[in-house]
Amino acid sequence: MNTKKILICIFLIICLAAAIIAAGRVLPRNPKEAEMTTKDYSIYPRSNGAWVGDVMPMGTDDALYLYYLYDTDHNGSGYHPIHRFSTDNFYNYNDDGCMLLFGDKSESPDRAIGTGSVLISKDGKWHCFYTGHNDGAPARGEDKECVMHAISDDGKNWTKVPSDTFYAEDNYSGDDFRDPFVFYNEEAGCYWLLIAARRDDLGGVVAKYTSNDLKTWTISEPLYAPKKQFMTECPDLFKMGDKYYLFYSWDCVTYYAVSDSINGPFTAPKDNILDGTGFCFYAAKTAEFNGKRYLCGWVGRKNEKKDTGNYDWAGNMVIHELILHPDGSLGVKAPESLDKLLSKQVKLNIIKGKGTVNDTKNGYNLIPEKDDISVISLGKREDVMSLEFDVTIDGEGYAGLGYGSGDNYDKYTGMVLDAKNNSIHFEGCVLSRLPYVTPFIHTYFDFSKNNTHHVKVVMENEIVVTYVDNTKALTTRVYKSEEDKELALFACNANCTYENIVIKTVK
Repeated sequence: MNTKKILICIFLIICLAAAIIAAGRVLPRNPKEAEMTTKDYSIYPRSNGAWVGDVMPMGTDDALYLYYLYDTDHNGSGYHPIHRFSTDNFYNYNDDGCMLLFGDKSESPDRAIGTGSVLISKDGKWHCFYTGHNDGAPARGEDKECVMHAISDDGKNWTKVPSDTFYAEDNYSGDDFRDPFVFYNEEAGCYWLLIAARRDDLGGVVAKYTSNDLKTWTISEPLYAPKKQFMTECPDLFKMGDKYYLFYSWDCVTYYAVSDSINGPFTAPKDNILDGTGFCFYAAKTAEFNGKRYLCGWVGRKNEKKDTGNYDWAGNMVIHELILHPDGSLGVKAPESLDKLLSKQVKLNIIKGKGTVNDTKNGYNLIPEKDDISVISLGKREDVMSLEFDVTIDGEGYAGLGYGSGDNYDKYTGMVLDAKNNSIHFEGCVLSRLPYVTPFIHTYFDFSKNNTHHVKVVMENEIVVTYVDNTKALTTRVYKSEEDKELALFACNANCTYENIVIKTVK
């Protein structure tokens, strides 16, 4: 072959590659590309070069399968194929790769894929119901979103069924019709499909459809119409104890409502948020595995590695274990199996860092001056670790965990247990400014019920998840913790006692 022909071939190959990229076509990756960002384990997984979007969990006897929307920083006109992780212990995740590609033509109703759900039907077939989304559809006089269906014999190799696609009813928005959640309702003896929708007279609702064959669907009255949110994204319904719980998301927050009956009415408790605001934990859906129920969402990413500012859509997967309290309210805690990974107890080397610090039988009492801080240093942190302690807050002030370096503790940033504002929050604020800031990334917590609280913090690199009393979590990214590597416990405007401090890491 002469030089001219070689150059022509090279040119054609380059053009073909450019066309594929321009079309946004994501091809299945080879096994090396599918490896996750950590070698042997990952508590908060994502794939190399990609982010975890909305999670569609499904549990079997063998594993928890975590289907999710695969997001990148270079999405094309087609985007969000469905990928999957699987695990049986919440720290060893298999990256099973691409399960379902988006449509390969500009007019495909699923040019982008939106959230859905996976179930195994009575005949053993796997079914994935998902959102078909096409940004160009309205210009053609078509609805932007629809419900689509794919089937599989093994949960990995999927075939789309275009004939089962359906769109919103006339009195519903065709541009906001997404996130189908399908399950078999034993009480009704048929399949239910719940979907995030907007009805002309009600606003954002959880619409309800029924079917006997997973092909033909009949609409009913909405299951839930809060008349608050523009949408009720990613609906998820389950029974726990003797009540039914309906999760949904909007305003960068995941909420829940509760009912005594699967048919409703569902009402939102006064405090119906289990993690924080601002995309720090979003689009959470649940699945049962080994007799426990888990809440599976994501912590958003940031364009810059800084502790202030908003999170962007999609990031790392975060999973909480759900707890049912005696009063029917829900709580969250770290999955118990993480204790098998984080099992090596670290010898404490505590330094009395600033202010008045007195020894107690099992810890330390911190007594700050007004609008100042008292601190004990815990020294350097491990990349992957847990920290547990009991904290007593005497009065309406602040306690919490500080991140920084050296002995200039005023410039440490704080994860704040805020007894003054009944809030758990983190905004990258330095400890010296705590009395003057308004909580940003936060979740409500009533500190007035008890003085002493049990706190467990799980850290993997910059991701820090704080659990309080098996009731609330606050998921955050703390880049200062990853960079400066030192931890402290502090008190501000309240006497605080820290006891039973335990640090564990990976063996």
